Amino acid sequence: MFKSRRKTISAWILALTIGMSTSAASSLAADLRLGLSAHVSSLDPHYLNIAPNVAMSAHFFDALVNIDADGKLVPGLATSWRAVDATTWEFTLRKGVKFHDGSDFTAQDVIFSLDRPAALTNSPGPFTAYTKQIIGKKIVDPYTIRLTTAAPYGPMALDVSAIFIVSKKAAEKASTDDFNNGKALIGTGPYKFASFKRGDRIEVVRNDSYWGGKSDWDKVTFRIIANSAPRLAALLSGDVDAIENVPTADLSRLKRNDKFKFEQKISWRTIFWHLDQQGGTSKYVTDKAGKPLAKNPLSDPRVRQAISMAINRKAMVERTMEGLAVPASNIVAPGLVGYNDALKVDAYDPEGAKKLLAEAGYPDGFGLTIHGPNDRYINDEQVVQTVAQFLNRIGIQTKVQTLPLSVYFGRARTGEFSMALLGWGTLAGDFGLRTLVGTPNQTTGWGTWNWGKYSNSAVDKLIASSLGSVDQAKRNDFAKQAAAVALQDHAVIPLHHQYATWAMRKGLKYTARTDEFTFANQFHSE
Repeated sequence: MFKSRRKTISAWILALTIGMSTSAASSLAADLRLGLSAHVSSLDPHYLNIAPNVAMSAHFFDALVNIDADGKLVPGLATSWRAVDATTWEFTLRKGVKFHDGSDFTAQDVIFSLDRPAALTNSPGPFTAYTKQIIGKKIVDPYTIRLTTAAPYGPMALDVSAIFIVSKKAAEKASTDDFNNGKALIGTGPYKFASFKRGDRIEVVRNDSYWGGKSDWDKVTFRIIANSAPRLAALLSGDVDAIENVPTADLSRLKRNDKFKFEQKISWRTIFWHLDQQGGTSKYVTDKAGKPLAKNPLSDPRVRQAISMAINRKAMVERTMEGLAVPASNIVAPGLVGYNDALKVDAYDPEGAKKLLAEAGYPDGFGLTIHGPNDRYINDEQVVQTVAQFLNRIGIQTKVQTLPLSVYFGRARTGEFSMALLGWGTLAGDFGLRTLVGTPNQTTGWGTWNWGKYSNSAVDKLIASSLGSVDQAKRNDFAKQAAAVALQDHAVIPLHHQYATWAMRKGLKYTARTDEFTFANQFHSE
């Protein structure tokens, strides 16, 4: 199946390279056309916390704190910030900023925006993990706000970098639909709304009054092209000027084409498996005859370890990912806060895995259906198929079901799946652990993406200690300890950290970003 897919993509390349118009590939225009690899489901910046939506929101809105291409915090709508004490953070607001409708950006807009995520009770992926710890908000003067927490809290600046600031006047009575149709889409960002055709394209126009400087582009069209072959074909034919997530099978060939250039960087995104760890039955776990098991084997850490040992990550990175990834032992990429060098990638050991299954009471294995998206991560469908092959070799009779992201996320978040693939990008280990393996708690906002319902009080305590450390060295140490306990328990099963790759026509330049985001205002003409 994989070979035929590669041949299909290669056929697109051959046909379109022959017929491509040189003028279309080399022309410089005031308009920019970008091919995106994932669907944008909503333009409401507080509705669903997934990367495609967040990246698009950044074109219309700003946060108090922004993140640069290397994952470092830089000033946004706040020019500076400081810890007044262990539970109080002060932010100095940027002066002279205007919303798209010409109204002034104020401290009231900040307070409203920090409160709004909790008000969206129907959110399928809430942003509340970034706001729950704030118990007090005070406007000191028109350009100074103070945020207080119930307990010492170190990473406040990183938290607020995830919350876009909206216009209170425009959004106070607005619904998510009002953002999607543009009525409430009033921000301070580099572009203004023009149109949104879900599943097809988003069009924006330049905000000439942007505080960060004018974009090079009068108009930008974001084409949603989730399938690799058509996305690549659009670049080769000149229908778009640049694409993200270049198909792995044809990257080396494209690099030899002097009409295009590339930017590449190891990303913050880790691809891993969530496993249902609740007691009782699990919907997609059966005996080999297809009968549901009374007890869920995935709740046994020996079974989870066996599954991890069954996966040959080196082979998968080299073949399935075609070199565009590195094997993972952590849920954050190397070099980020909380990355634990002492954690090693589980060695490929199918015989050892079989022994662990036998010790756990499953000498003949069991039946399992694993799930993943087929249009979100690099080669995601192939990754799921490859893992299924590895699990079959240790006696776990494995079936595969992959779904479009729009369907997959909704079902996965309810805990329906027994083993589900997820990719997560974060700039800090304690943030990722809090969201992905912290004991789910609606009051604190922990565990909002803990699909497997993992719970470990020791892990929770270490995460809390990390988040509560204003001293960055102590915070890093606690985060590493939390990662060690959670991952040695196989709370989740990391697979790999993927590379982010952009391809563009000659004449354009783009700085590759750790967060994988494609920002139109960061494309420039050479």
